[in-house]
Amino acid sequence: MKIYDILIVGAGPCGLACAIEAQQKGLSCLVVEKGSIAESIRNYPLQMRFFSTADNISIAEIPFAVAEAKASRVEALQYYRKVAEYFQLPLLLSTEVKTVKKEAAHFTIVTSNETYLAKKVVLAVGYFNCPKKIEVKGEDLPHVKQYYDEPFAYVHTSVVIVGGGNSAVEAALDLYRHGVKVTMIIRKQDFKPTAKYWLLPDLRNRVKEGNIAVNFESEVAEITDKAVFFRQKGQSTLKSVEANTVFVLTGYTTDTSFLTACGIKVNENDLVPAYNTDTFETNVEGLYLAGTAICGIYTEKVFIENGRHHGKAIVADILEKNAQKMEV
Repeated sequence: MKIYDILIVGAGPCGLACAIEAQQKGLSCLVVEKGSIAESIRNYPLQMRFFSTADNISIAEIPFAVAEAKASRVEALQYYRKVAEYFQLPLLLSTEVKTVKKEAAHFTIVTSNETYLAKKVVLAVGYFNCPKKIEVKGEDLPHVKQYYDEPFAYVHTSVVIVGGGNSAVEAALDLYRHGVKVTMIIRKQDFKPTAKYWLLPDLRNRVKEGNIAVNFESEVAEITDKAVFFRQKGQSTLKSVEANTVFVLTGYTTDTSFLTACGIKVNENDLVPAYNTDTFETNVEGLYLAGTAICGIYTEKVFIENGRHHGKAIVADILEKNAQKMEV
């Protein structure tokens, strides 16, 4: 069985950038992805535009030409696909990695299809596929969704949005402009400051006009087929609001269960995995993290902008250690 120099789990921008760097430095690699290329981006709202400019989310020094300064979801999907094709990256798509086990001289990677061997492994798994739960009764009902797509299915209905971050803000404005009655339930006393700065004034004006209802310092107590029950700070009586659809957009977090199953130590308080901040190698020798896999609960600190550079540090460390072994 072939032993790859590097096996990369995840075909998002950071995983692709790492694979390109490895390939350009003469290392054999394989990228394994349980979905499609840039699967997380594929699951973004259909009309979404990036916060960052196109230059800041480009990879491998390949220009990212877009119609406007900020790329759309479709433009990004086309770009990353074309970059992967340009470099002829070895991609294994629609294949889930089940286990990563450290052996004496290599890793054994068991997937949903076959088993692979690699000297080093990079986990570029991101966090978008693991939405945070609010842990209330009714959260698993079929009309409760963790991802927002587009407004047309909800026209002339009542929608409740739980959360006050970027995803919630974008969804609220988009739904309102398509004839949807929108109510937001937010645990904090204001919207998250990390939301797109050009959207917040727009949303505040819609709230001031009474076109979007917002309940700050409120927490959901229960979701039923027709309503959401919530409690505001300092009040004992539950309030309710009609809801044909509920979007729980409270953020995302790395799947720490997968990381710990690979042998990586994870801090219980902030869910940040153990890794070297210079090389991105974890406490498991030869097992690295790239992109948002490193951030734990601090999802606002790692983006494509900085995560796309992790591959260079990872590959440099691998090459340095390979050279040291040859000297010995």
